[in-house]
Amino acid sequence: MTSSVVISGSGLWKPAHSISNEELVSAYNAYATQFNEQNQEAIEKGEITAKPFSSAEFIEKASGIRSRYVYVKDGVLDINRMRPNIPERADEELSDQAEIAIYAAKDALKSANKKPEDIDAVIVSCAYTQRSYPAVAIEVQEALGIKGFGFDMLVACSAATFALHRAYEMIAAGTAKSVLLINPEMISPQINYCDRDSHFIFGDVATAMVVESADTATSDHVYEILSTKAVTQFSNNIRSNFGYISRVNDADPFAADKLFHQEGRKVFKDVCPMAVEHISEHLQRHDLSSTQVSRWWLHQANINMNTFITRKLLDRQPSPEEAPIVLDTFANAASAGSIIAFHLHHQDLQSGDVGLLCSFGAGYSIGSLVLRKK
Repeated sequence: MTSSVVISGSGLWKPAHSISNEELVSAYNAYATQFNEQNQEAIEKGEITAKPFSSAEFIEKASGIRSRYVYVKDGVLDINRMRPNIPERADEELSDQAEIAIYAAKDALKSANKKPEDIDAVIVSCAYTQRSYPAVAIEVQEALGIKGFGFDMLVACSAATFALHRAYEMIAAGTAKSVLLINPEMISPQINYCDRDSHFIFGDVATAMVVESADTATSDHVYEILSTKAVTQFSNNIRSNFGYISRVNDADPFAADKLFHQEGRKVFKDVCPMAVEHISEHLQRHDLSSTQVSRWWLHQANINMNTFITRKLLDRQPSPEEAPIVLDTFANAASAGSIIAFHLHHQDLQSGDVGLLCSFGAGYSIGSLVLRKK
């Protein structure tokens, strides 16, 4: 094709409920006290490890997170439950994940000046899908009245950028004229709220983007995709083992190892230099230096990771305008984090300004796009 491929719109939906560090810590510490009291004898014998206590200050220092949005707050702070209380819906009802996906999709369509009939492919890409099949993307496609096709993708925290890559390739190949990609991140059901080191990390949110040919883009803020770059490298340091095989393993499908768990220090040590190298190589393709990048829309997992990566790239601390942080209020929103940063911090750039959108996560996986405002 002769025309460039662009991002012409983005959308964001956030839940009505938010949980502060203080609320989360209060519930966790009460749970830990109860657990330690109920298991005192086994703890004294060394058969069980006592639950450590936490603090809001510890969470903010370790991650930069102050609060997080949750799809359902009920149950999360109940020390006798420690998980959201989400009622099951009938097969005939719209699924929870499709519902939040549609909110973000409509916002993105409005931003891109598009109607459902303008879209001919839908990608739902996120860390977890609510079910194996039918695809959530097809459910969303049906609910929005979009013709064409849809499919789901799972690439953990790199799901959104990898979906953008697929959309870019479809437009470039001419197999689709306009693609709607959505990242409905419902992570709270997979959080182990009984684990001090991970109970605070994630939040729920949904984001969306419209990708199309520059020839058909009519929105106010259009970003040309100059190129994409992806890399994966297998690691067990971030893992979630929940799956249908648990039934035949005769294993507890809700045991701690089936929920999100990670070796945080190892992840930091491995991923940060990997991301710096990946981004540097991507910019070199365009003979761009780090100083020529006006905006860094980076994955929002941990403020210390973002600080490390941007300092290495720029040889200095970036300003909040250069590398916006949204995880303080959204927490780690899995693949949606970098898209939230873009959605909230892109309209002020000028024509010709270059930005870099990048995610990194389990796998390990890293996906990036070099963008230029039209």
